[in-house]
Amino acid sequence: MTVLDSSSLIASDPEIRDGKPCFVGTRICVHDLLEYLAGGMTEGALLADFPSLQPRHVRAALAYAAQRASASSDPRPR
Repeated sequence: MTVLDSSSLIASDPEIRDGKPCFVGTRICVHDLLEYLAGGMTEGALLADFPSLQPRHVRAALAYAAQRASASSDPRPR
């Protein structure tokens, strides 16, 4: 398993959901959570549907998405 963010809430494991970034200890993908939020689901409804998640998971997903967006739009060579 590879931890993908500093809060240790998101990790990628090739054995879970084909290695997609998921919340540690769950099979819930970060992408899925972000899709639900983008589709208009409220944080409260999301947390009610996924009782293993807490508000900190939503914040971690948003931070992860922001980091990815920033990295993909950075024109500086790596």
